[in-house]
Amino acid sequence: MRYFPLFADLQGRRVLVLGVGEIAARKSEILRRAGAIIDLHARFSPDALAGCAFALGADADEAELQALSAAAQLAGIPVNVVDRPALSSCILPAVIDRDPVVIAISTSGTAPVLARMLRQKIEALVPPAYGRLAALADRFKERMRARFPALGVRRAVLEGLFDGPAASMVLAGDDAAAEAEFSRALSGAGRPAGIVHLVGAGPGAADLLTLRAHRLLGEADVIVHDRLVTDDVLDMARRDAHRIFVGKARANHCMKQDDINALLVRLAREGKRVVRLKGGDPFVFGRGGEEAEALAAAGIAFDVVPGITAALACAAQARVPLTHRDATRVLTFVTGHTKAGKLDLDFANLVASKATLAVYMGIVSLPLLRDGLLAAGLPPDTPAALIERGGTGDQRDLHGTLDVLVAQAEGWSTGGPTMVLVGAAVGRGAARVLAQSA
Repeated sequence: MRYFPLFADLQGRRVLVLGVGEIAARKSEILRRAGAIIDLHARFSPDALAGCAFALGADADEAELQALSAAAQLAGIPVNVVDRPALSSCILPAVIDRDPVVIAISTSGTAPVLARMLRQKIEALVPPAYGRLAALADRFKERMRARFPALGVRRAVLEGLFDGPAASMVLAGDDAAAEAEFSRALSGAGRPAGIVHLVGAGPGAADLLTLRAHRLLGEADVIVHDRLVTDDVLDMARRDAHRIFVGKARANHCMKQDDINALLVRLAREGKRVVRLKGGDPFVFGRGGEEAEALAAAGIAFDVVPGITAALACAAQARVPLTHRDATRVLTFVTGHTKAGKLDLDFANLVASKATLAVYMGIVSLPLLRDGLLAAGLPPDTPAALIERGGTGDQRDLHGTLDVLVAQAEGWSTGGPTMVLVGAAVGRGAARVLAQSA
């Protein structure tokens, strides 16, 4: 290790920056964020080093940079000349700022671009909320020392808080619940509190998970999942997480919704970190709202992590715009589920709005959808599409009018989840536009 990593306190201290340009300005801003007082110079004068805690050179002539380096090192002042290790007594690392948590990465001046790339990778793994977690721990520091004077015991308690529901609560934005968990740990009373994350698994492709969803899958003690969650997504979870399948299909519920609600409450009360994993987005025809209400009523900490809902995933992979300024500027999500054999939709308003209709779970009720829309005045030649297993490698598309889709759907479908898209914008898909112009 050529360079020893050291964090300097620059609050209220003068820093000489030599050079006028983009790099000097960028470095100056980073130093200002650390509380430094920037003394910017276009040309170097040895007198400018008086009282400085640090010196930096960039965007200046070679002779000026060499003079700065020599004078600063002679005076015992740390100096960095950007991308010039030979002229530097210290290195400015790539910084991940999660104040008060700060992560610095250096390649000892050999490959600054690599350091920046590594910083980007680590930033995705360390959410900004870790700074709030560190600040919370600092508020409890003295009480922790008094309550657990033995270092080993205190370390074990803190590790449980930093890698348990308390941390999850901070990351979910519930600082009050996290503070209560710190207090519980101090008192030693009761079991740790749990938390439930209502997480959207997206359309099924693992690389379409949000970064937050990916992180939570790696931290969960229990994963409660539906049938639409793919094995690729479940493979992102930690290997020892307990998995509970509560899949629901049309008219075939493995577990009733009230029982799922009770399960989530029970698991959280056992101190578990629970990921309730749903295909698509939890709040778009996913009954996430009902589960959130049940958790809130039971006093359970929870958060909601959005996922790419089926309509967006299907349309994107099929290259079908859901809105288009030359076709429609309105998008409506509806469900194709029937009640007592009837499709309870306001067809007149749907047609009048000239919206693109994204119909979830609509293939079984497709004839009812067609009859209702056409009776309400939808032009018979309006473009429509069936998209099966949207957003996955097995996606299949069938395009045509509603009459065509109704006639072909039964023989075409393989039984996978299917989205119905209807509207003028559906006919403007990139592949079809190119085919028509060829």
